[in-house]
Amino acid sequence: MTRNNFADITLQEARHLVNKPDAILVDVRENWEFEEFNEGGINIPLADIRARRTDLAPYNIIVVICTNGVRSKVAAMDYCRVPEWLDKQIFHVHGGIIESE
Repeated sequence: MTRNNFADITLQEARHLVNKPDAILVDVRENWEFEEFNEGGINIPLADIRARRTDLAPYNIIVVICTNGVRSKVAAMDYCRVPEWLDKQIFHVHGGIIESE
């Protein structure tokens, strides 16, 4: 089985990358965490990432973020398993949002 791979990037790199028109920032924290503080993008809690894959279909660059990088790494690995997404670039913000504090 062929599968995609994700790359670890810094929060700074993520901020730059999501300015591209075909890029999306996906915050996989819970809704209340996203409302409290976020880096922008869209909020898809980790439990909902499979159900909401169609939200991400139009994008070629997917950047996944969470608080400290644990949940976003799980999401990035899951996105790498989507057979139709082999052409997408998937990035994981290593260290998460707390890297910025």
